Amino acid sequence: MSTLFITGSGTGVGKTLVTQLIVTALRHRRRNVHALKPIVSGFDVSAPEESDTAQLLDALGMTLNTPNLDAVSPWRFAAPLSPDMASRREGRTIPFDELVGFCSRQTADTTVIEGVGGVMVPLDESHTVIDWIAAVACPTILVTGSYLGAISHTLTALETLSAQRIEVRAIIVSESVEQPVPLVETAETITRHAGGTAVTMLPRLSKRAQAPDLIAALDL
Repeated sequence: MSTLFITGSGTGVGKTLVTQLIVTALRHRRRNVHALKPIVSGFDVSAPEESDTAQLLDALGMTLNTPNLDAVSPWRFAAPLSPDMASRREGRTIPFDELVGFCSRQTADTTVIEGVGGVMVPLDESHTVIDWIAAVACPTILVTGSYLGAISHTLTALETLSAQRIEVRAIIVSESVEQPVPLVETAETITRHAGGTAVTMLPRLSKRAQAPDLIAALDL
């Protein structure tokens, strides 16, 4: 069994899309795969179909219902804030050991875990996403955008992950709606400073069928 963690340089950079594409490609290869997004902020109970979890369930071929939501995203919060803030508003916490245990108990051949926000987003009073990745002890894919500032954010996240001896399998540069230069120029600049970490571009997609084969690109 193998586990892969999808993290980001920040929020809204395309982690869910990357997770979907990886899961879909693995399923097309007849691989036994499961996806998790254990923590979700900004979850609207009146419109669960609009959530990131719903997109992952669709990629997995699973029905959108409460048991399946619980199986993929057991910690769901209404406020679109960092998990520590969102959970505090509901008088709840995210028990770190339970979170790690939930991720470690999976039985699929490949488990793809999507994190929340960027690598240093707080989960509680003392843990951030990077602590979560380190505790699960699996390689990660760092997703970033091509917006103004993305290069610095990406290299800072990469340095932070490397300092914790977390294996970064690849960096995926997901094309932002607004960008100061073409996607390829941002990717090339990140590559020059990424210390040999593979960099893959993900252009904006008008149709899912146009998606690149991330499994081949990332050698998964």
